[in-house]
Amino acid sequence: MSSRIGVAGVGKSGLAAVEVLSSLGHEVTVIDGSQEALESADLPKNVQKIHATSSQQVKQEIADAGLEQVVVSPGIPPASAIYQGALLSEREILGEVELAWRLQAGRKDDAPWLAVTGTNGKTTTVSMTEAILRADGRQAYAVGNVGAPVVLKAAEGGYDALVVELSSFQLYSTSTVSPHASICLNVASDHVDWHGSVEAYKQAKAMVYERTRKACLLPISDTSVREMVDNADVVEGCRAIGLSFSAPAVGQIGVVDDIALDRAFIANRWSEATELFTFDNLRHLTGGPITHPVLADALAAAGLSRSLGVDFSSVAKGLGNFKAVKHRRTLLGAARDVTWIDDSKATNAHAAKISLAGMPPSSVVWIAGGDTKGQSFDELVAAVAPTLRGVVLIGKDRRALRSALQTQAPNVPVVECEPPDDIMGSVVHECVALSRPGDTVILAPACASWDQFTNYGERGDLFAQAVAGLED
Repeated sequence: MSSRIGVAGVGKSGLAAVEVLSSLGHEVTVIDGSQEALESADLPKNVQKIHATSSQQVKQEIADAGLEQVVVSPGIPPASAIYQGALLSEREILGEVELAWRLQAGRKDDAPWLAVTGTNGKTTTVSMTEAILRADGRQAYAVGNVGAPVVLKAAEGGYDALVVELSSFQLYSTSTVSPHASICLNVASDHVDWHGSVEAYKQAKAMVYERTRKACLLPISDTSVREMVDNADVVEGCRAIGLSFSAPAVGQIGVVDDIALDRAFIANRWSEATELFTFDNLRHLTGGPITHPVLADALAAAGLSRSLGVDFSSVAKGLGNFKAVKHRRTLLGAARDVTWIDDSKATNAHAAKISLAGMPPSSVVWIAGGDTKGQSFDELVAAVAPTLRGVVLIGKDRRALRSALQTQAPNVPVVECEPPDDIMGSVVHECVALSRPGDTVILAPACASWDQFTNYGERGDLFAQAVAGLED
């Protein structure tokens, strides 16, 4: 690493990079387009601050400060003045993840990374993987978009493996990261405003497979992800490992009846398969039938863990010990003869589609709506319509979802909730009225929360509180 390094952005990742680089003795200069953010940031006293608002100004400031590298935070898009100024300066640009990898790679206790990306399901998968590795007696940590910034843990050391959740923003600025195993869980249109196009977003996601050493895992039914794996430049000997909801072929992990089987990481995979876990190991996460999203994440976690040679029994034990990530398909329990699930983190159409996938016909009361972010919902509603018992719409502007439901699911009852003080209380009681014994109510809004709530966490918390009130 260079002695003089710039850090662009003072968000969580940028501050973590400053902390690590300063502790290692580097001369650090922070660059940001917001004077207020610079002044309020908690920075070491020896760190220089630069406020710059144009690309030419950023370029000149980098030159004047004698910076040799620039670490760019993931929240700074390539089209921004800061990023463009860094490019014009012709200094090397690193992301926080790339910085973390280089800091770790220079140590003797270099430990493997398991890299996870995808439009949806990342947090659950990395958390499941961490639980499995710990059940196997390994010092493993889920980091990145979940837990601590990866650069903090990488600099600290003292672990057996890092399970790294990677966004498309973080992957965009990687160049030497070489994970032991990697997976893109799924890919759908998202973050086009940051990347500039859907294709650029997918290209960033595909970088998760670059330089993978042992195993590129992929859902076998996803042709877009298959193309990513086929085009990846990997380390010689790295294998493609398919994940399937059906009986596994050689080189795959799949399912027969209610049992997940490994035919990828066993010596005699041409003639045998070994049990990894049963659906009973996941039942505490759903309270009933095992949904496709939960199963997909569990298969991915099992595959990532098995790439490191964990014992078969540790997979089942780890998944059995796993506690659902808050607001991500969280089982709230049963009330009024109905199962209640909080998936408030499903803030786009693709996430909501995954959340309802695999549910029995006419068994779901779906809570949807919020800040639509300009999305179209016809494809989503057409896909989930067979599962629906009814729909409760929230949000200040419900026109797009209402229109899609009228067109794609005209026979499904729809109730629209106006925003009283106790919005979720009203929503929950409408769900009770629409449901029948044995049904499942799923909060999977397909929208952001900002029109009625502070964030998706508040939305989910208020929903959970309202459900708990049904038992009073």
